[in-house]
Formats: sequence, structure tokens, C-alpha cells
Amino acid sequence: MSTPATQAPPITVEVWSDLGCPWCYIGAQRLRRAIGALPAAVAERVDVTHRAFELDPSAGRTPIPIREIFTRKHGATPAQADAAEAQIARLAATEGLAFDRERRHANSLDVHRVAVLAGGRGADLFDEIQRGFFSGTLDPYDHEVLIEAAARVGVDPERVREVLGSDELTAQVRADERRAAQLGITGVPFVLIDGTPLAGANTVDAYSAALTAAAHTRPTTDLVGQTCTPGGDC
Repeated sequence: MSTPATQAPPITVEVWSDLGCPWCYIGAQRLRRAIGALPAAVAERVDVTHRAFELDPSAGRTPIPIREIFTRKHGATPAQADAAEAQIARLAATEGLAFDRERRHANSLDVHRVAVLAGGRGADLFDEIQRGFFSGTLDPYDHEVLIEAAARVGVDPERVREVLGSDELTAQVRADERRAAQLGITGVPFVLIDGTPLAGANTVDAYSAALTAAAHTRPTTDLVGQTCTPGGDC
């Protein structure tokens, strides 16, 4: 009688990210491309988990134009803010990403809480919300929009409404943030691939190398790319 082959273990990918971080948006696209380029037998082992990180936890609930946020934090002129946005928009375009320069900024805690509620689909949900936010097709600060987005990945709308009407799952978000602090994470995106840290928005090749190494249980050196920090630097 033949012995069944041992099933290969999952490749765990944990991604600390925040909604309004442009490098998180770009890094997520590169990570998607890296996963998509893997052999099917390896790609199906990849298990991506969203981890919460708030770059601006003191932000209010009322959305403010991103230009105003930039000028307030950096002491820049509106023209300088527009130039910085144009630069990141050009980079996003090279990744095939839409980039709405008229987007608004507000507190991201509710987005993280809904991602926690989505469980195993949390990374997919956060990804959809962030892409909608940066492309200008989705308002993540509207609770009804969040409810609809969560429903698309199979989360009960009434359950989402309950969470958004309370402070439920805030503790889980704080747990992600405490773990980030323990790991020394000071900016996002930050990715752990089977324990191998990749700080910042790395290249597709860097993500591919870490994923391939994890598939073959080979350690890789720490990799570093561009990040956004709580001070507002990106």
C-alpha cells in the first residue's frame, strides 16, 4: 500500500499596512505580482494575513483632503504637495495602479476592525478597500460602503454593522500594533514571510526571492524598501 505524500506546510505572509499609505498600496501590488508568478503548487500554499498599523491614530473621523494633510504635516505649500503627489502617482502608474490625487484622509481604525472581522478573508478585504480608496472608486470612511465591501467577501452585513456601531475588535487591532512595536516596526509596509522580515515596499524580485526561499525552507537576509512612517514621511 502506498503512503500518501506529506502535505507541504503553508507559507505564512503577514503584512502590516495602513489604508492611506501609498507605499503600502504599491508594495501590495508588487507582492501580488510575486505571488502570481509562483508555480501554482507553491502559490496555493501562500497564506496572507493583514496586520493593522495606524500611521495617524489621532486622525479625526471627518475626512480631510490629502493636500491639506500634507501641507499641515510637512509645512509645505499646496504646490509642493501637488508635486509630491504627482511623483507618487507616476510611480503608481508604472505598477499599473490608479491613483486619485483628490482622495481624503481620516481615521483608519474602522477599516482595520472590519478586516479583523473578515478573518481569513481580511487581507483580501483590506486589499479591495485600499485599491478602491486610492483609485477614487470607494469611500472607506462611509460605514455603508464598508458593509458592502465586507459582504462581497462573505461577511454578514448585520455583523459588520454591529462592529461598526461599537468598539468591538479594537483590542485585536491594538494587539497587531503591539506586536509591531515588539518587532521594532516603525513604518509600513512591513512583511514577514515565514519569519523573514521585508521592511518597506520591496521589489517584485525581492518578494519572489523571499517566497521561493520559504517554499524551500531557505533563510534569506533582511530586505528593506520604501516605507511610510507615523510622522507622515513617505
